[in-house]
Amino acid sequence: MNEQAGLRGRAWFKALTGNNKPKAGDPNSILAADAPFGGETALFLCVVPNLESRFPCVRDGQVGLEEAYALATNIREAIAEDNNKPKAEKRPIIAVVDVKSQAYGRREETAGIFFAAAVSADAYASARMAGHPVISLIAGQAFSGGFLTHGYQANRILAFDDDGVVIHAMHKEAAARITRRSVAELEKLGHEIAPMSYDVRDYAKLGLLFRLLHTENPKNPTEAEIAGVKQALAEAIEDARAGKTDLSNHLESDAAKQTRKASIAVRNALETQWETA
Repeated sequence: MNEQAGLRGRAWFKALTGNNKPKAGDPNSILAADAPFGGETALFLCVVPNLESRFPCVRDGQVGLEEAYALATNIREAIAEDNNKPKAEKRPIIAVVDVKSQAYGRREETAGIFFAAAVSADAYASARMAGHPVISLIAGQAFSGGFLTHGYQANRILAFDDDGVVIHAMHKEAAARITRRSVAELEKLGHEIAPMSYDVRDYAKLGLLFRLLHTENPKNPTEAEIAGVKQALAEAIEDARAGKTDLSNHLESDAAKQTRKASIAVRNALETQWETA
């Protein structure tokens, strides 16, 4: 839980692209590269800590103003360049996710972090709706607005089955304060209520993951493990291209039908009322 955000993300970005340097014009906290992938080219994106950032919160791996706008810029460029291509030829966009949050600093709030985050999320969603297969690979932390800004709008989401992978709305300490519980009580509750859990295996029960992946050490993958992850990403891309461009698949998996029965029933009722209003 206390592992620095970005270490796994950087490791997997380099493993998948062979690159570990920011593009000219991008902040040092953004890794973006068009790289060969399965006979085509894919756009890979990752947010990493920038110890020299003028915004303090970004130095430990949070998604700030510059990061959100840089992500959106790279995605919008890909959308524009592939605009006239058929759906089957639009490049995949792969978000390598390892972010601890969105930047909540005073400077960021004053300058409109909410707007910057929305711009990035909208770019990911626009790419998906335009026919790009958008895939998220969660290599480490995926917390709060950081994940909403970078990765959550993907057609398909993959994550490592590892204790260092955490997908949640807030960190344990903050959640404990909000719910007026101790961290130990919160962890116990997570075993009973899947959405409260910090275990990625429980998150998988919600039906939001395309697949859980297995590696011995996600921070230092072997060549065989890299090949296995590439194969899983290729299968996710193929599945996304064959499916809808919306996120309805999140509610159509067997896990979702079992764990999220009430949510599905409520959504169906609301849709019926909307259509008959």
